[in-house]
Amino acid sequence: MATAFYQNFKLGILGGGQLGRMMIQSAIDFNIDIGVLDPDAQAPCKHLATYFQVGSLTDFDTVYQFGKNYDVVTIEIENVNTEALKQLQSEGVKVFPEPEVIALIQDKRAQKLFYQQHHIPTAPFILTEKQADLYQHLSFLPAVHKLGREGYDGRGVQKIRTEEEIKNGFDQPGLLEKLIDFDKEISVIVARNEQGETKTFPVVELVFHPEKNLVEYLFAPAQISAETENKAEAIAREVIQKLGMTGLLAVEMFVTKSGEVLVNEVAPRTHNSGHHTIEANVTSQFEQHIRAILNMPLGSTTTKVPAAMVNLLGEEGFTGLARYEGLEKALALEGVKIHLYGKKMTKPFRKMGHVTIIDQNSERLKEKVKQVKSSLKVIA
Repeated sequence: MATAFYQNFKLGILGGGQLGRMMIQSAIDFNIDIGVLDPDAQAPCKHLATYFQVGSLTDFDTVYQFGKNYDVVTIEIENVNTEALKQLQSEGVKVFPEPEVIALIQDKRAQKLFYQQHHIPTAPFILTEKQADLYQHLSFLPAVHKLGREGYDGRGVQKIRTEEEIKNGFDQPGLLEKLIDFDKEISVIVARNEQGETKTFPVVELVFHPEKNLVEYLFAPAQISAETENKAEAIAREVIQKLGMTGLLAVEMFVTKSGEVLVNEVAPRTHNSGHHTIEANVTSQFEQHIRAILNMPLGSTTTKVPAAMVNLLGEEGFTGLARYEGLEKALALEGVKIHLYGKKMTKPFRKMGHVTIIDQNSERLKEKVKQVKSSLKVIA
């Protein structure tokens, strides 16, 4: 596989959002023809892909017919038809990450049971079938109620601290997870190719939006002890190896007040917590994903320079044609690199782009994050 792409090799991506867009930007350096399937006719990948098809990612026939045209099929979103991917795999199309892995991770309940069965440290949890089940576990509160399936970017997660808040829980299969009194939230991105070569990117520290439960900004590398760093990277390697997965896996974790490292959730694809690697690391997460799924040697993950990444989210109260207020002010700061995602329309909290900031001085880095966050706004 490592040399096949020099001629007629074709890569298919399920999902045409910003992750696919940045994957294409890396794939261009390898002369790879990319086909993209996405339900949105105006998806960010539309004008960059060699071939772009509008269609459902969850419909068996659509995914199967699309995938038959490619040597390798990969994803940039988990909500895809895994039965179609299994069929493609049985007919000789390489599918990475493997369909069985995607199917497992699609279901947060199955994901948590996997950690439990494989002795991977994670928060205590209880499976629930309906909202009324929560009343049977009042002594378990405070906790977080998560939808088993189709929760994404903070959706499908509710904090339940008291009996009164149970009405906010989900009346669908889910899990009740103990609310962890954590010190930091961190993420490790780990890659593995078909030969089993495995490499981790340095640990990053995540700061989440207080209401919407999605990453607002991050710092890389994380300000943690060497012991915690080693523990987190070892856990990430263990997860991808026990999954038997090929590709890129983002492992989000909690560092507790007592120094424990617990797996929160994983994503079997390139991830928001790795965007800074484009500027800050020898190999970006997007290039590493391509290397992994084509069974190439994995690239160096060494940090070239400390970095921060700020998500550009649509401002609350604005829906319509996007305008970027304060762009010039942000660009005037040294070490600032802006990535816009090609989305014409904004709405509250929609991911419209990200800003990477690099600086050798951590205090200056934090100050520039504040400046970017206060000056650069996505409005309509």
